[in-house]
Amino acid sequence: MVKTRVGDWMTRNPVIVLPTTRLTEAYALMTERRIRRLPVVEGGKLVGIVTLGDLRQAGANIPGSEAEKSPVEAVMSQPVLTVTPETSLREAARLMIKHKVSGLPVLQHGELVGIITESDIFRAVMLSEEEETSAEPKPVQQLPPVAVV
Repeated sequence: MVKTRVGDWMTRNPVIVLPTTRLTEAYALMTERRIRRLPVVEGGKLVGIVTLGDLRQAGANIPGSEAEKSPVEAVMSQPVLTVTPETSLREAARLMIKHKVSGLPVLQHGELVGIITESDIFRAVMLSEEEETSAEPKPVQQLPPVAVV
């Protein structure tokens, strides 16, 4: 049976940045780690989130741009929509669709413990589909009729 809670599928201990991290540094980190969003944490608390799209729009991928001097807090989204490890995958997906976001930080007792993304939910759906398919009864193989002589 597929696990259906965010805590079963989230990435634990996600890569984070500080509000003062330069846009170009955040962009380099995302490129290096092959991730598309970074929670922004200050004093142990989630204060925002920044996406690869936010950084590109701000010019963080253009050498010599103003982004070399600008901090992440200038473009981060806040307040941040979050879920808990106990939130169902269905509810997380509903929130992502409703708010047009592709990832949600996961908080437990106010502390960042993970991040759930649309890719995580896709993996859960695919595993569920595979389990359903393997649980279906196999069709009985029909043998060709035998001629009795």
